[in-house]
Amino acid sequence: MERTNDSIVTEFVLVRLSAHPKLQTVFFVLVLWMYLMILLGNGVLISVIIYDPHLHTPMYFFLCNLSFLDICYTSSSVPLILDSFLTVRNRVSFSGCMVQMFLSFAMGVTECVLVGMMALDRYVAICYPLRYPVIMSKGTYVPMAAACWVSGLVDSTVQTSLAMQLPFCANVIDNFVCEILAILKLSCADISVNVISMAASNLIALAIPLLAISVSYIFIVATILRIPSTEGKRKAFSTCSAHLTVVIMFYGTILFMYAEPKSKSSVGTDGQEITETLISLFYGVMTPMLNPLIYSLRNKDVKSAVKNMLGRKIFSDEL
Repeated sequence: MERTNDSIVTEFVLVRLSAHPKLQTVFFVLVLWMYLMILLGNGVLISVIIYDPHLHTPMYFFLCNLSFLDICYTSSSVPLILDSFLTVRNRVSFSGCMVQMFLSFAMGVTECVLVGMMALDRYVAICYPLRYPVIMSKGTYVPMAAACWVSGLVDSTVQTSLAMQLPFCANVIDNFVCEILAILKLSCADISVNVISMAASNLIALAIPLLAISVSYIFIVATILRIPSTEGKRKAFSTCSAHLTVVIMFYGTILFMYAEPKSKSSVGTDGQEITETLISLFYGVMTPMLNPLIYSLRNKDVKSAVKNMLGRKIFSDEL
């Protein structure tokens, strides 16, 4: 670790996988390909939802927000990740690091809360289908989505402001990006306030949405089991299976990343570094790439809307 003079840091150094130059090249190509797929897949999904009036419903409104979030989240971190693969010691200015951390943290918190809101939408759709249009009106689902964005921006502002006030004894980050927990470890001051603040953040962004998702799906499953016909059960479950898949991937990766104990004796080993790299990439890049595929491949409405949009585009070009 590089010691800094008078605890004043003007830049950070990102060194994840610096000891594996061959792997850096492989990961660079892989991440670049996945990022292009993220832009293409989520961009097409957003365009289809905006284009087709039949998809102007609360579920697809939330899905459009999710796709936009995935584009913003990856765009705030992937360029820095790609740059870190090209250089052995990727240097990032202090202000640049804080901006990237703010954007990534804000998008991450927003997505956590949004996934919880989407579970509530599926709960109303399955458990109260006749009252769904009234309960989930535009005056309801638009403020719900806005609350997700506001919570993410406010939470990130608090966490970033507290982190910026800390003095740092070192500036080498063993990561691809300016991740808040990695940055807090570099401080040479008491970070108890930051820890308490992060605990409150985890309660808002992780525990409460996860509780809402769990309770919602308990009622959803109970309602589906009371449906007499097998076909009715299948259709009811298919309306929330995509969301449930995204929840399992999203929260499963987060819990695995932050709940896995790291023994001091194993820190820095090649096997653990590569494993943590793969998990980090799965959370930061793979999940946003898979989201549009999960929601479109098993969704007849989305596939039909894509065909209609492409069909009209081809027809208009011929004219």
